[in-house]
Amino acid sequence: MKLKKIAKVLLSCLVAGALFTGCGGGDKPANDSGDKPAASTGNVKLGMISHLNVTEQKMDEILKMVEEESKVPLTNFTVTYYDNLKLMQMGIESGSVDQISLYTSVADYVIANNDKYEKVSDLTLKNLSDTFCFAVRKDDAALKADLDKALDEMKADGSLDKLAKEYITDVDKGTAPPAIEIPMTEGAQTIKVGVTGDLPPLDYVSADGKAAGFNTALLAEVAKRSGKNIEIVDIDSGARAAALSSGQIDVIFWVVVPTAGKVRADIDKPEGVELSNPYFKDNVEHLKLKK
Repeated sequence: MKLKKIAKVLLSCLVAGALFTGCGGGDKPANDSGDKPAASTGNVKLGMISHLNVTEQKMDEILKMVEEESKVPLTNFTVTYYDNLKLMQMGIESGSVDQISLYTSVADYVIANNDKYEKVSDLTLKNLSDTFCFAVRKDDAALKADLDKALDEMKADGSLDKLAKEYITDVDKGTAPPAIEIPMTEGAQTIKVGVTGDLPPLDYVSADGKAAGFNTALLAEVAKRSGKNIEIVDIDSGARAAALSSGQIDVIFWVVVPTAGKVRADIDKPEGVELSNPYFKDNVEHLKLKK
């Protein structure tokens, strides 16, 4: 199990990327349990999907800004980073963490499909939210421009909001989202998009390993508007940055960035990576196991 523990971190919305530390995910565990000593001990052990490029020193700087603005007691949390949602759920169910940090749409989906979980009702997160973007290599400026153009057109004609409503907000969370066929054009450029399945129903991969729901609906529309073929590649959250930098994929489907305050979008963005215009926004929830 790949995971990394760091003290005094709040939520995945506090840094740009709910992704992975560095460009390759969390450190390998020093023992079979995967636990590493934290710099200090908080009152609540919190599980989060690992970040993209933020260091402990940079995180301390972020926390100072966020604590001033949000008034949330950040020292209450000791965070364990996991490479994917499945491992994070194993962590809370085994007692390694007390709570897990998710987005509202994801939390609702998880609860609808697993009656072990409930929301942490006494958590004050109303001022904390993220927007979601694609990530591309910096030298793929033309690809970024094409993605931005497609997203801007979809915002302008209302189709982006319609897709989000149909496949995220109003989706029947007790059933598996349907797969949407992505059109293929003979002779067109093919771009590989990495999806994880770690943010259902936003980014969903079914039990048989096939992407479905909002991610396929959005990418189908982007393919139509950009004139490109899109090939979906299923990868772990912790492998996304390495997959992008190595050329295994051309686009990371989701990278999250803060939407308010002093904490800006480039806090957790590695060298050589650019973010598209946003396509979705969501708030943060913590889940715990029912007693």
